[in-house]
Amino acid sequence: MSVSDLARPLSKDCRHRHSLLGLFLLLSAAALLGAGGNARAQEQSDARWLQIKHELFGDRRVDDGADVIGLTTPYRALDAAVVPIDIVSKLEQTPERYIKGLYLVIDNNPSPVAAVFEFPGDRAWDTISTRIRVNAYTNVRVLAELNDGALYMTANYVKASGGCSAPAQKDPSAAMANLGKLKLIVPEPQPDGPLLAKLLIKHPNNSGLQFDQIKRSYIPADYVRIIEVSYQGVLLFKVTTDISISEDPAITFGFMPDDDAEGSFDVHVVDSEGRSFDERFEPTAMN
Repeated sequence: MSVSDLARPLSKDCRHRHSLLGLFLLLSAAALLGAGGNARAQEQSDARWLQIKHELFGDRRVDDGADVIGLTTPYRALDAAVVPIDIVSKLEQTPERYIKGLYLVIDNNPSPVAAVFEFPGDRAWDTISTRIRVNAYTNVRVLAELNDGALYMTANYVKASGGCSAPAQKDPSAAMANLGKLKLIVPEPQPDGPLLAKLLIKHPNNSGLQFDQIKRSYIPADYVRIIEVSYQGVLLFKVTTDISISEDPAITFGFMPDDDAEGSFDVHVVDSEGRSFDERFEPTAMN
């Protein structure tokens, strides 16, 4: 699959691995350039976005997403390796009109496409939260693709640098000992309200840009690639991720559950080394 395949409408069996890697190879050199001040950094981000947009969507039109999708980010991040972001659907999603894909793009990161979410459309969702690495002052963008093919975008400017090469927070041996451990936290649902679930994945998510000071060499990239979450045996979402997601990936997602709100969850995770981690969470084991 070529990079341009990402510009086609999403399907249930679409695969973004090679496309995202292609973007990494195509654009990584440009990400190493210094910002040189806020204005220059903004110009660099905007210029790079035009290149990313072309690779992702070709000549497809991208409209203002202010009424479709919301994005909350810190203006100045406390930790460039762990930058929290919140995505909110402003669209009243129905089986006839829904968000079927989300693209999370960090313009000035070495690998700018941090995540691509896919939604089957048979269950409404309202929020997605995660944590990202930011390598240089940059625009962070979320693009929503509707089931009719329309694209909408919102963006925030984030001041942070060095997140992709920042050393791991945990000892490597301890991180590997806990590799692939999954936890799902689901608080008590509110009457007639969405269910807010938080998935935690133990994984170093090495970016390939971190330097081992003892071995005097770069730590090989090793990161989560695919996350699939199902509820009551039906897929809620699939997300293809990359090195721009923080160590120990965490995803919080809000959706409308069944009336009894007692359904089980199945989580399937695959990393860049081909390791697979699977777990079923019953209602009694999720708090």
